[in-house]
Amino acid sequence: MTALLCAGGSLSAQTMDSIAGTWKTFDDETNQPAALVQITEKNGVFSGTITKLLDTSGPSICEKCTDSRKGKSILGMEILSGLKKTGESYSGGQILDPDDGEIYKAEMKLKDQGAKLDLRAYIGIPLLGRTQTWIREK
Repeated sequence: MTALLCAGGSLSAQTMDSIAGTWKTFDDETNQPAALVQITEKNGVFSGTITKLLDTSGPSICEKCTDSRKGKSILGMEILSGLKKTGESYSGGQILDPDDGEIYKAEMKLKDQGAKLDLRAYIGIPLLGRTQTWIREK
């Protein structure tokens, strides 16, 4: 019985060691919940898709997007792509901000035993960017 409990505990710890999962995002201006993003991993590369809009006062279509996502529904849209684990962080990816249509470079790092995720979005160098904290959905 103890072995089963230990095995189960290490399995959940492994899950918390990855950014894969569902995350609650927050609006930069109001700090209110904005959306749920499902991050998945395929062949060591992480991507994220909006699975639920929590703030219904914002746009539902990405009118400000400048790529193939222009005019598409934000719900179901892949906004995060190309992240790879490098040491304790995830880098090399991009994130789209559907509010302004901008695509930023992205880096992520788990915090609080995997319960929180710090996202650094920037243009150019990380110093010239902003950090958002996402909360893991249970």
